[in-house]
Amino acid sequence: MRTPRRRPSARPRRSWRVSRVPRKWRHRLEPLETRKRRPHGIPGLWTRARRVLWSWVLWLAVAALSLYFERWWTAVGFGLVALVTYLIAPYEQPPAYGLDHETTVSSPAFLPSVVGLNGMPMIEGNRVRLLNNGDEFYPAMLSAIRGASQSVTIEAYIYWDGQVGMEFANALADRARAGVSVKILLDAVGSSTIGAGILQVLESGGCELAWFNPIRPYSLGRFNYRTHRKTFVVDGRLGFTGGAGVADHWTGNAEDPEHWRDMQIEIEGPGIVPLQTGFAQNWLQTTQELVSGPRFFPVIPPTGEVTLHTVLSSPSTGASAARITYYFAIICARRSIWIANPYFVPDHTAVEALVEAKQRGVDIRILVSGRRNDNWLARHNSVRLFGPLLRAGISVFEYDRTMLHHKTMVVDGRWATIGSTNFDNRSFAFNEESNVSFTDPALVAELERIYRDDESISTRLTLEGWQRRGLVQRTREVIASLLQDQV
Repeated sequence: MRTPRRRPSARPRRSWRVSRVPRKWRHRLEPLETRKRRPHGIPGLWTRARRVLWSWVLWLAVAALSLYFERWWTAVGFGLVALVTYLIAPYEQPPAYGLDHETTVSSPAFLPSVVGLNGMPMIEGNRVRLLNNGDEFYPAMLSAIRGASQSVTIEAYIYWDGQVGMEFANALADRARAGVSVKILLDAVGSSTIGAGILQVLESGGCELAWFNPIRPYSLGRFNYRTHRKTFVVDGRLGFTGGAGVADHWTGNAEDPEHWRDMQIEIEGPGIVPLQTGFAQNWLQTTQELVSGPRFFPVIPPTGEVTLHTVLSSPSTGASAARITYYFAIICARRSIWIANPYFVPDHTAVEALVEAKQRGVDIRILVSGRRNDNWLARHNSVRLFGPLLRAGISVFEYDRTMLHHKTMVVDGRWATIGSTNFDNRSFAFNEESNVSFTDPALVAELERIYRDDESISTRLTLEGWQRRGLVQRTREVIASLLQDQV
C-alpha cells in the first residue's frame, strides 16, 4: 500500500512592508552603555550647527524647493552643493561608549586589548632605530635601497620633484636594472608634482609605478580617500616609516624654516611584515596585481630584541584603527601623555578624554607646529581648540623654529607610537595610515628624550595669552572651523 505523499506546508508570505521586530525590542537589548550612560564627546552648539550646514540632506531639500518654484539654475547649483557635501562626508565616527574602565598601560590587559582592537599581532625579534631629520634618515634609506637584492616597495603620500626626488629615482632605477623588483605606489593628489624628469628616470630603469585613487569621473565617490602612509621596504626584511616623504624640505637637520623637523623609524626583522602587508593590499586595490612570494615575504629570523605592534588604519574598514589606538592609550594613561603632532585637531571625544586624564593626575604635554605650520586650516582649528585643554591645566607648546612634522606619542613612560598618523579627522576618517608601537624601555626613553629636546626650544602657551587673541585671529578660526571635519 502506497503511503500518501505529504503536501509541503505553506511558507509564510514575507513582505518588506511588514516589520518583523516589534517596536519595543528595537533598542531594548542594546548595550547598557548606550542606554544608561552619557556618551563621550557630546558636540557643542557650534559643532551641531556646522554639521547641519554640511548635511547633504539640507542642500538637497533646498534644491527641491528651488525646483518647486521653478528656479532651475538655482536648483542645479544647490544640487551640486548637495553632491559635494555627500561626497566629502567622513567615513567613520569616533567611539562614544566603552571609554571608562580600569585598564592601565602597565596592566597585563593593555597590550592584548591593543592587539584585539586592531587585529595585528605583536611581533618579536626586531632591531629598531629612531632617525631624526633628513640628515639621518635619507642616507639610511638610500643605503638600504642601494643594497637591495630582491625587491623595493614604496607607498608614499608625497614624492615631489627636486634633488632628493631625483636621487631616490636614480637609486631605484639602478636597482631595477640589476633585476630588483621595484614597485612604487604614490598618492595621486599628494605626489602630483613629482615631475616628468623623475618619471622618465624611473621608466628608463624599469620601475613600476601606480597612482593611488586618481580622481576620475567614475571614482568621485572616493576622491577624498587618500593614502598618507610613508612606507619603504627593502627585500621584505628592512624598512622605514614615519612622517617623511620624498622632498627637499626634509633634508638637513631642522636648522631653519627651509628644513623640516621630522622622524623615521628603521625596522629590521619580522616586524616589517605588516608594513609590507599594507603596501600589498593597496597595490592590489590599485593595480589588481597580487604581490607575493619570497621576494616580498621571505622567512625572516629574529634580528634583535624589540617587540613591535603595527597599526594599519584604513577608512575602508569603517573604523579607524589609528583613532582607536590613540584614544585607548589616552584613557589607559595614569602617569603621563606626551604628544608631538603637527596637525593637532582633536574632536570632542578626544578633548574630553584628555581633560579627564588630566583630572586624574596625568601629566599631559602637547607639542604642535606653531607659526611655521604649512596647513592654514589645521593651524587655526588647532589654536581654536586649545582653550578647553589650557583651562584643564594641560601643557601646550608650539615649535616655531621650522615646520614640526613628526607624529609621536609616549604614555606613562612605558608605551610609545610613531608613524604617519596626524591627530586629526583627516587621518582618522579619510586616510590610509600606518603607525608602529613598542614598549621597549630603551626606545621609549629615547623617544621621551627627543620630545624633551624639542619641547625645550618651544614656546609654552598660557590661558591668558590664548584668551587675548585678537578679533582677526578669532575670525580666522571661525572660518577654519567650518572645514574642521576635513582637516
